[in-house]
Amino acid sequence: MSAVTLEALRRSLEGIVPAVMATTDPDGTPNVSLISQVHYVDRDHVALSYQFFNKTRRNLLATRRASVVIVDPATAAQHRLALAHIETRTAGPLFESMKAKLAGIASHTGMEGVFRLLGADLFRVEQIETVPTLTLPEPGPARDLLSAVRRSCEELSAATELGELLDLALDCLARRFAIAHSMALVLDQDGGRLYTLASRGYASSGVGSEVALGEGVIGVAARERTPIRIGHMTSEYRYGAAVRDSARRSGLGWSHATEIPFPGLAAPASQIAVPILRGGRTIGVLFAESEEAMRFGYEDEDALALLAEHLGALIALLPPEDALAPLPAPEPSPPPAETVLTVRRYTADDSLFLGHDYLIKGVAGAILWRLLREYAQSGRTEFNTRELRLDRTLRLPEHAENLDARLVLLRKRLEERAAPVRIEKCGRGRFRLAIAARLILEEIGGAVAGPRLANT
Repeated sequence: MSAVTLEALRRSLEGIVPAVMATTDPDGTPNVSLISQVHYVDRDHVALSYQFFNKTRRNLLATRRASVVIVDPATAAQHRLALAHIETRTAGPLFESMKAKLAGIASHTGMEGVFRLLGADLFRVEQIETVPTLTLPEPGPARDLLSAVRRSCEELSAATELGELLDLALDCLARRFAIAHSMALVLDQDGGRLYTLASRGYASSGVGSEVALGEGVIGVAARERTPIRIGHMTSEYRYGAAVRDSARRSGLGWSHATEIPFPGLAAPASQIAVPILRGGRTIGVLFAESEEAMRFGYEDEDALALLAEHLGALIALLPPEDALAPLPAPEPSPPPAETVLTVRRYTADDSLFLGHDYLIKGVAGAILWRLLREYAQSGRTEFNTRELRLDRTLRLPEHAENLDARLVLLRKRLEERAAPVRIEKCGRGRFRLAIAARLILEEIGGAVAGPRLANT
């Protein structure tokens, strides 16, 4: 290897300028073609997009050798990589990351629907050679992402509960990374979907909106446990109707009446999703998007991956339920005017409606229904998380953060709806219901049906 390192050339591997690939057949006859994507894997490896079975492909399979010239889009500097083919991957994190990026490249070049990734060809980089050419000056200094990560990690370490931690993480993205639009989603381990627990920069928060596992950059990042990044947006990875259609095909029972709209940008130009891992399993996704094309590069990916790794570690280290003393009771509020609130539960999926407005469904719906039913029967308003964990009827997933996430989700949804029912924290592992209406509880067999009802 020469003094030039592959890490220093990552800007040339974004796919902004097509690479030139040269191969030979066994007799030494050369063939030169353009290639859509040269993808950075690590300090010694790159992957090339395999899209067509052509002369280049036949030569590669015969000789296992190739040469690729890459171009820096900022300076026009060129470098030649001597490559040795290792294998072709047709599934897994590397394939999915390249598939998403290729979709963006295809959309940007007017080839959407034509470019299709058949495989990711993994190569060992045996030599890097600088190609003599006229170059432009280096652009000005980039954002200090290392400092942004360090300062963010310092702030996040002060959080003592899941909701506070995720809200603070998105605040850090806005203040320290200049990322205006972001979300934190938590994975429902049993349901095969992610739901939004915090967001920044959108007209509506979309808390509780869902993304199917494997759908778009968020769902693929969660499924493959790898960052997924797109520099030019494509319909293949756009959210909205496509997400709902995928959920229905996956048997998630998606209903318009119980849909919380996804809060994403109407026309994003670039997106990045980074999995939040705990013990090697996905527990959530940190997501950011922008109206600016190529907003997120390899350095941004590195920085957000570090931040997500720190989030996963902090979630695992959140204090135990009884580690903090009770909080003081809130100041008493004046008695509310007499109002009546009908809460309807649909038993098939635990969908809850406040009057005719959809609130929540699934495990979160089952939790709130249990609390409201006990309040209606006994007047009880104070509860603790331990009793919920021990209640088998709630079908809680195994890990502790799943209950914490659902309580955060319930609290935020009730606040957004300005509902006369609130969940208030009153100590570590303890919370109370604040009821400002006379409740009528109705239980309806089956799932929600009929015309679409009002929702946020």
